[in-house]
Amino acid sequence: MIYDYTLKTGKGEDLKLSDYKGKVILVVNTATGCGFTPQYEPIEQMYRDYHEKGLEILDIPCNQFGGQAPGSDDEIHEFCTMHFNTTFPQMKKADVNGPDELPLYTWLKSQKGFEGFGEHPFKAPLEEMFAKADPDWDKKPDIKWNFTKFVIDREGNVVARFEPTVDVAEVEKCIQSLL
Repeated sequence: MIYDYTLKTGKGEDLKLSDYKGKVILVVNTATGCGFTPQYEPIEQMYRDYHEKGLEILDIPCNQFGGQAPGSDDEIHEFCTMHFNTTFPQMKKADVNGPDELPLYTWLKSQKGFEGFGEHPFKAPLEEMFAKADPDWDKKPDIKWNFTKFVIDREGNVVARFEPTVDVAEVEKCIQSLL
């Protein structure tokens, strides 16, 4: 269950996810130099619109996809607050795949695997890039790119996984239905 996990904040403090019991949680792996980085804006807007109604956002910067989050935790935080006025909590930069992945991501991926990119201009280039590296890429639950989102309901269940190619408005509809 999500409440069994603890994350490190960008300041190095422990954040027990059990403190978020009864909340709707959006977990997103982010990067500051990605084509999807402008998603910070609607994600921040959701936080402002729904935080008082029970939404929490966990921003987990990750440098595993194209080296698009190269900065320190402080530099990433400064970028996000300066360019997107983010106010939601930002965690310590971490891996979401592989031997050093956060245990939270191991669990999230076990709950909701990859189901495709849907229709998006980046769909074909992403699929081509992954197919060259691994012919079975689409059958694995791994996080494929920056800004993959998981939505957790008030009982701690993963109810949805949204790939970065999904419009954030669809994520918002899901969150609204849970608040």
